[in-house]
Amino acid sequence: MTATPDVEAPDPRRQLPAVGVICADPAAQPLTARFGSAAVVAALRTVLGEARAQLRVDPRAVPTIADLLASGGRILEDGARETLFPVINATGVVIHTNLGRAPLAPEALAAMQAVASYSNLEMNLETGRRASRNDHVDALIAEISGAEAGLAVNNCAGAVLLALAAVAEGAPVIVSRGELVEIGGGFRVPDVVAQSGSRLVEVGATNRTHLRDYEQAVRDHPEARVILRTHPSNFRMTGFTSAPALDALAHFAHAHSLLLVEDLGGGALVDLGPYGIADEPMVQASLRAGVDLVLFSGDKLLGGPQAGIAAGRRDLVDRLGRHPLARALRLDKLSVAALAATLRLYRPPANPTQRIPVLRMLTETLSAIAARADALLALVADVPALDVGLQDTQGYAGGGAMPMLELPGRALALRSHRFSPDDLARRLRTGATQVLGRIERDVVLLELRTVSDAEIAVLAAAIAEAA
Repeated sequence: MTATPDVEAPDPRRQLPAVGVICADPAAQPLTARFGSAAVVAALRTVLGEARAQLRVDPRAVPTIADLLASGGRILEDGARETLFPVINATGVVIHTNLGRAPLAPEALAAMQAVASYSNLEMNLETGRRASRNDHVDALIAEISGAEAGLAVNNCAGAVLLALAAVAEGAPVIVSRGELVEIGGGFRVPDVVAQSGSRLVEVGATNRTHLRDYEQAVRDHPEARVILRTHPSNFRMTGFTSAPALDALAHFAHAHSLLLVEDLGGGALVDLGPYGIADEPMVQASLRAGVDLVLFSGDKLLGGPQAGIAAGRRDLVDRLGRHPLARALRLDKLSVAALAATLRLYRPPANPTQRIPVLRMLTETLSAIAARADALLALVADVPALDVGLQDTQGYAGGGAMPMLELPGRALALRSHRFSPDDLARRLRTGATQVLGRIERDVVLLELRTVSDAEIAVLAAAIAEAA
């Protein structure tokens, strides 16, 4: 009796239809009509790859054409969704980098809308000749800051890079060791100096730098052209520390034919001292102290769009504008419009602490915040399966502007009968209206300093949906 040879089982992956066969199926036509044939083919190739991998684990899991089209449709739907959308910031952090930093004033939003089509971005309408996009902000920056001239590029790190490239021109740049900071994303002052084409000269110690340290650096590096002063926006040193006063450093720099460039970071243009926010340096004060170029952000304490602003001497600002990097770092038309509109809100009789959202939130009284919290509590007090109450909290300015400054606040405290704090926070983040709060001691807190009056009703509806 002859033994029957073993017959190898057919590879189940061979049962999968080809992409062309799936696309020819009538059920595929709605996807093709909506997303285009190229996108459908790409999605189906992804789905077939996943199906082959699954069949290695479970040879019986052979999908039908309908299954493959359904999976491909989900991929296409996911790809068509917006990934950037508005959220309600209930974290209590005013200048929240992960949430886009400064919310814009209505005037800035209107200005962006107005120039979204064609505009006179680089056109002098009087002469009909080409002009500079910086013309729209130069005089405004000068007027508000007291500088001779101003220039705006796409962020503050870009402004520092451009300034050093244009005015140091490869010569050594002198920086105190106590100011060699690292900002968000891992960008460090030494790296920015190196990328500008200059060589860093460190002076002093981490906690103490004296004028004699700068004097020694000038003797050792007579070819140096710039002293860079960096505001330590993301940290504070306390205890046995010292540094030369800004006016003394400016006098020293000019006596030795050096330029003093200051990276101020936050860039306050109004005195926040009367509102209990002390020790935040102002752009105007740096210029009065003798700084040749002050560099600061547009989307921190200024309260405008992302931008890096250089304010100072006309000849230096013009040099920045002529440098090749200026084109690579320039602002687009929407940011130019928003920045100009924001700067106009600093002109009297406008009160920027009322008209600019960031300044309004930073200076708002606790009684006003508490009233908003009471209004929200009244709207959600009867939401089923949810315990709600109010809690005194501490918020923060954030955004690298004033990291250690605590802002007294009031928050809605939520405890769910059905969901853990993490689950409730996730449901708030992923609902129809996305809400960002924080968890403290197993309670979800929604801080009201960073929520506007206009958002209260929408926030109440989002809480009810999440609960």
